[in-house]
Amino acid sequence: MGVDFPAFDGPFLALVATVVVAGVARGMSGFGSGMIIAPVAAAIYGPQVAVPMVAILETFPTIPITIPALPLARWREVLPVTVGMAVFLPAGAYVLSQSDADLLRWIICIAILACAAVLWTGWRYRGPRGLPISFGVGGVAGLLSGIASIPGPPAILYWMASNLSTTVIRANLLSLFLLGDFLAIVTFWAAGLLKPDVVGVGIATIPFFFGALLVGARLHGLASEQTYRRVTFALIVLSALLALPVL
Repeated sequence: MGVDFPAFDGPFLALVATVVVAGVARGMSGFGSGMIIAPVAAAIYGPQVAVPMVAILETFPTIPITIPALPLARWREVLPVTVGMAVFLPAGAYVLSQSDADLLRWIICIAILACAAVLWTGWRYRGPRGLPISFGVGGVAGLLSGIASIPGPPAILYWMASNLSTTVIRANLLSLFLLGDFLAIVTFWAAGLLKPDVVGVGIATIPFFFGALLVGARLHGLASEQTYRRVTFALIVLSALLALPVL
C-alpha cells in the first residue's frame, strides 16, 4: 500500500478548511467532526475516498486524549458494542465499495441529517438494555461507519440514556470510537478501499485536524455547553446540505 499525497489545489484547500472547522467543533463540543467532514469530502473526492479518509484522519490525533480515558471506561458496556461494530462494518464497507457515487452521497447526507435531527431533539433510548441490545447498537454503528464514517449517534443515544456517570460515558465513547476507527481502517483495507490517494489525503490532513482540536479544546469553557452543541449541530446541518448532490 503506497501513499499518493494530494496536490495543494483548490479542492484540497476546501477540504482543509472543512477539517479545521470540524476539528475546532470537535475540540469544543466533543463530537461531530466526522459528520461535518464526510459529506464535504465526499463531494470533493467521492465517497470511496472520503469515508476511509475520515477514519484515517480521526484515528491518530485522538489517541492522546483517549489513552487516559481507557481505565475509566466500563468495558463490559464497551465490548459488546465493539463486537457488533466489528461484525457489521464489512457490510457497510461492501455497500460503500459497490454503490454508485451519487447514491452514496445522498445516503451519507441524509443519514447525517437524520442523526443530527435525532441528537438535536434530545431523544434518549428508554427501552431494555443488555448484551443483545448492545450488540445491535454496535451493529447499527458499524453499518454507519462502513457507509458514511459516522458511528457515533447510535452509541451516543444509547449511553446518554443510561445511569452511567458523564465521566464513564465520555470514556466509553472515546474508547469505542478509537477501537472503531482501527476496525474501520482494517475493514477498508480488506475491502480494497485504502488506495494510495486515500491514505495520502488522510495523512495530509492530520496536522490540520490535530491543530484544530487543540484550538477547540482551548476555546472550551468560554461559552456554555448548549452553545457549543448548537454551533456544532448548525455546522453539521450546513455541511450536509451544501454537499447534497443536487447540482
